Amino acid sequence: MSMKSFPKPSDLQVPPGAEGWEELYPYYLVFQDALKAEEDEKFWFCDSQHWPTVFKPFETIGGEFAVKCLGQYNARHLMIPNANGIDFRIHLGYLYMSPLPVPEEQIAARVPEFEARIGHYFANWETLLEQWHVKVKGTISDMEALSFEALPEMVPMEDILSGKAKDGSEVLLENYDRLIQLCYQNWQYHFEFLNLGYIAYLDFFNFCKEVFPNMPDQSIATMVQGVDMELFRPDDELKDLAKLAVELEITDSFSNTDDPAATLATIAASQGGETWLARWEEAKDPWFNFTIGNGFYGHDKYWIEHQEIPLGFIADYIRRLQDGANIMRPTAKLIEEKDRIVSEYRELLDPEIREVFDAKRTLAATAYPYVENHNFYIEHWTMGVFWRKVRELSRMLHAQGLWNEPEDMLYLGRNEVRDVLFDLVTSWGIGAGDPIGNVVWPKEIERRRGIVDALKTARPAPALNTPPEIITEPFTRMLWGITTEQVQQWLGGDEEGETGVLKGMAASPGRVEGPARVVMHADDLSEVQPGEILVAPITAPSWGPIFGKIKATVTDIGGMMSHAAIVCREYGLPAVTGTGSASTTIRTGQMLRVDGTKGTVEILEESPVVSGPGAHSHTHA
Repeated sequence: MSMKSFPKPSDLQVPPGAEGWEELYPYYLVFQDALKAEEDEKFWFCDSQHWPTVFKPFETIGGEFAVKCLGQYNARHLMIPNANGIDFRIHLGYLYMSPLPVPEEQIAARVPEFEARIGHYFANWETLLEQWHVKVKGTISDMEALSFEALPEMVPMEDILSGKAKDGSEVLLENYDRLIQLCYQNWQYHFEFLNLGYIAYLDFFNFCKEVFPNMPDQSIATMVQGVDMELFRPDDELKDLAKLAVELEITDSFSNTDDPAATLATIAASQGGETWLARWEEAKDPWFNFTIGNGFYGHDKYWIEHQEIPLGFIADYIRRLQDGANIMRPTAKLIEEKDRIVSEYRELLDPEIREVFDAKRTLAATAYPYVENHNFYIEHWTMGVFWRKVRELSRMLHAQGLWNEPEDMLYLGRNEVRDVLFDLVTSWGIGAGDPIGNVVWPKEIERRRGIVDALKTARPAPALNTPPEIITEPFTRMLWGITTEQVQQWLGGDEEGETGVLKGMAASPGRVEGPARVVMHADDLSEVQPGEILVAPITAPSWGPIFGKIKATVTDIGGMMSHAAIVCREYGLPAVTGTGSASTTIRTGQMLRVDGTKGTVEILEESPVVSGPGAHSHTHA
């Protein structure tokens, strides 16, 4: 079978107006002419699951820290026998990744190291995980304590008297470096347990496939489900608040949640309002450090700063409660289903194999919740505080005249910001008036804004160059759903493909029919109606409140361990992930048949014309 290929990086057209885009990013993040032969040999896939929009220069920090730290745990900490890290580049504003295999001759030597290292973690899982929480929360509180204040007119007299002999500018410089270091620190912690969660699950997965070659992937996933995950906690808090509002009979206060201040004032003035507000305050910290995006962009909106978002979800839950709907996740049913499947397969095994099966399943079920839970602490809470501090600094520098818009610092790379800070403290320190940057940056930022906007006009290629015959890297398969079959389908190698049928990962079982609702951006979530099928490039954890409304989920990217797959299994909803193109093929209102057991999505009929933001709007954040 001859392999078809994706375009080479150099084959892709630069969108008009984006010429010179490479200069926006550090040299090590772009393809190099001098390395063209080597880089064209590698297969690269676009990670639009985590980075669906074009990077502004400062925003590359999330991609760089995440992929670097993922790699260090594979290649340097855990010594995974067959998988090093993932190489990465930015091309035309989007992030591309290439899994790095371990050379065949090095695999055997890594096995004993790998076993000793994961053995230590799995033997001390609870204690180490407890320490992880302490480390991560410590980093967040250190980050919260940083501030970026404008420098004073003169050094205060007490600094003269105390012999301090410094002008305070060092605090500004140190706090900026510290902010970057603390962000890096929590990204290192992020992967300490994540890779182990995948390893434990994959080990159980491979064992099941060996013992039961025909066992569906979903049955394996079901055997570890029904767990109480912290990532569902923000959504659970909203449900509690909705129930409390119904009990206290203050539901009328939620008629206009778009104005949070007015809504909270109305609640405060009503009888029982004080009880509700106390519960609201309790829920906010930390559970509203939750973004409607994924934490990787400066424009991501966090509940704690945009309280109309959680209030809107609560109002929706109140309506559903008043209609007599059950808004809780069917946890008991999931646990019952899990126990049934586990016992059916266990009974087929000999006693000694059953013992191995039990040990591997228990380990997978223990480690599995972390795959989602870490998300709250890092992508949501850590990055929420990080972006808030970045905005604080950007606004202070904007007030000094360094750029036109309060958040324009995002158009500078993080190392360029260090130069700007030194420029500022120098001009201030010597009494020279404005920093030089005031004549350089406003114009340069406008030029860069034009390039970023031009890059946004083109969709990224799903992959680059020739794919390998077989894709083995575990994270690539489990998280992104980049499998040998999936890549063939993207290339159109799936010749038997029927028209009007999209294929993807069978991510959560069940078969339903219903009208599609295409959601390209979190801002369109309010359009979702009960009984619709959600179709999106990818879903975010904070979309939890709509999972109780919809019938099924279809995404463009994502594997068995993607967020959409895990959440749909926990809500008992069918899901097909990794279809490649559902969000751009399907239109809102079209009737769909989603088969999450087979991994197919059929478009049953053309839709009536639908108007409104969700109809076919490709929203660019």
